[in-house]
Amino acid sequence: MSTIELTKENFDQVVSDNDFVLIDFWASWCGPCLRFAPVYEKASERHPDLVFAKVDTEAQQELAAAFDIQSIPTLMIVRENVAVFAQPGALPEPVLEDVIGQARELDMDAVRKAIDEAEAGDRAPGAPGGDH
Repeated sequence: MSTIELTKENFDQVVSDNDFVLIDFWASWCGPCLRFAPVYEKASERHPDLVFAKVDTEAQQELAAAFDIQSIPTLMIVRENVAVFAQPGALPEPVLEDVIGQARELDMDAVRKAIDEAEAGDRAPGAPGGDH
């Protein structure tokens, strides 16, 4: 499967319509981005059940800013509308495969529960700590 070019116009729909989306934030002038591109493309062929997408940070500066992309390439994985991985750097093929495997194995109910608990803690100023 070839990669999808994400823009501010289609980003929300692609992410919300798919349970597992890998996003490569890149730019055409970026040497590491260009070296990572074939690794990413091969992974997309090995995992046709996943959505592989790219964001050109030059053309989509608003998207890059929205995700606070400071360094490219940055790989982000979104599962069920939750960003579960985001890391800058051109990953070697075995590392990319490992990251995909780990993201596949995540228990998303547990991830959502952890997020809810963290957000509840943030909303409760002065809440007692864990030293009971």
